[in-house]
Amino acid sequence: MHSATLARSVRLFRAFRNEQTDRDTFYRVLAADSADQVAVHVPLAGSLLLDVGGGPGYFSDAFRARGATYVGIDPDVGELSARGAPGQNMLRANGTRLPVRTGSVDVCYSSNVLEHVSQPDVMLAEMVRVTRPGGIVFVSFTPWWSPWGGHETSPWHYLGGHYAARRYTGRHGHEPKNRYGTSLFAYSVGAALRWAAACEDATLVRAFPRYHPWWATWVVRVPGLRELLSWNAVLVLRRGRGRRGGAPVLCGRAGITPVPSPSSVPVRSSSAVPGRRWPAGRSTAR
Repeated sequence: MHSATLARSVRLFRAFRNEQTDRDTFYRVLAADSADQVAVHVPLAGSLLLDVGGGPGYFSDAFRARGATYVGIDPDVGELSARGAPGQNMLRANGTRLPVRTGSVDVCYSSNVLEHVSQPDVMLAEMVRVTRPGGIVFVSFTPWWSPWGGHETSPWHYLGGHYAARRYTGRHGHEPKNRYGTSLFAYSVGAALRWAAACEDATLVRAFPRYHPWWATWVVRVPGLRELLSWNAVLVLRRGRGRRGGAPVLCGRAGITPVPSPSSVPVRSSSAVPGRRWPAGRSTAR
């Protein structure tokens, strides 16, 4: 079982402080901790896990070590190849238009991606859609009003995202990697919880602050306070059978136009998982 102790929180915070200078250590620690968190809700051994925003492979290593069959998706070639050649079973695709068949994965996972998507509700709906009935959706994100909501422009995002970006550019001589309104957006814990409550095709199992010890998880239940103190929020949902016995889910997507996806090209020839009808035909270039 995953133990959300104060010692764990301190260890994660210390690793986070060195993210810019020692990325390997930070992301290995975070990925291992994330695999432990997911394993509390679903057995990973033998599971097919889709990671939306898989990046350079740290999470792949952690989930494979727990016995999962891992497939990662990321739209950014730079992220996919940050540690050299892209990892096994990686696809280049957009989280708002996943090139994956409905109900085909046991676990759909995403870490710190929602705040970088202009339509986070669409991405959440896609994650529910591709998860099989009874499967788990595990998604975490950084709320806008948290201390790290502006990412490298924090804490000046409290005075406005555009102001924070201009200030960063003036001080560093270049734009921030996470540009407000382009690659960084304001998304709240409250908005995520409202989306989950409205989704008829999945049940919210648990919501909690990702890095807090167990005795501080209550903050996610307090409106306003949760936006400031959660730092990073987690939603765990269990996929139901849908309103039409497994038909594609909507989860409030009516009237929402998905963001056009880049070509969903397999990064490695091993993009197909043996014994599974995965991924869908849209995984080839169009």
